Amino acid sequence: MGFFEKIKQGLNKTKQNMTVSLNSMFASFTGENEEFFEELEETLILADAGIDTSVNAVERLKELTKERGLRGGEEVKAALTEILSEVLNIDERELKLNTRPSIILVVGVNGVGKTTTIGKLATKLKSDGKKVLLCAGDTFRAAAAEQLTIWAERSGADIVKHEEGSDPASVLFDGINAAKARDTDIIICDTAGRLHNKQNLMNELSKIIRVSKRELPDADIEVLLVLDATTGQNGLIQAKQFKDTAGLTGIVLTKLDGTAKGGIVFAIADELKLPVKYIGVGEKADDLMPFEPEAFVEALLQ
Repeated sequence: MGFFEKIKQGLNKTKQNMTVSLNSMFASFTGENEEFFEELEETLILADAGIDTSVNAVERLKELTKERGLRGGEEVKAALTEILSEVLNIDERELKLNTRPSIILVVGVNGVGKTTTIGKLATKLKSDGKKVLLCAGDTFRAAAAEQLTIWAERSGADIVKHEEGSDPASVLFDGINAAKARDTDIIICDTAGRLHNKQNLMNELSKIIRVSKRELPDADIEVLLVLDATTGQNGLIQAKQFKDTAGLTGIVLTKLDGTAKGGIVFAIADELKLPVKYIGVGEKADDLMPFEPEAFVEALLQ
């Protein structure tokens, strides 16, 4: 199954919530109509695209409708597809992993699917012929290292782990040394999703990032925030908190197949100006997919 079909299938709940009303709106469109634009704005907001993003997209659609003299519903739908694709088209969607080793730090709160995302990424990179090492840097959550070990075995990646409660930065330090000794291509480091307060969590992340830059000053470092799409606007709040502390380079949006709020993709890209690099639309390893904005929007609006 190709990207487009997987996305259509994975967005089924969002489409049920959004596309039925959109299709009837486009079918009845007969030219400039303020009621149409108000309904469209409301539909986007209900899909969790965000108020500002929705308002701006509809305003832009009004402009294009006038400029191009659009009269038919299909013409307007094509213009909306163009606008929403532009919102998502942020540079550097592909992972930058050109150095040996490169580092991927995976951050996010507990329960969003960090460990599973790491396992799926490791599987993808291994299938591309890369030598991968996993670092069990979430030393505060019981069984986190065990879960990561299972993924290491499944994917064929190496793993470095310490005892529960160990200093996460020391795990990464040892992982970097192991990667150098083993001529590893990519280090993927899990991180804690919760400590006893938010400031401690952010301090731990900052420390891990400092160790990365100190030990591998010339390495490419991706800092990926994993967000659970089912949390909608709460995910956006999480992203804002992590962005300042962790120096995020991109977003991985999981569980899109389980939500009617898939419009959160637009809010994330528009408000944070961060690229969505991967999306999760199922449980299988190949259900974590590189994000393609145009295909995503077309699948959503069809």
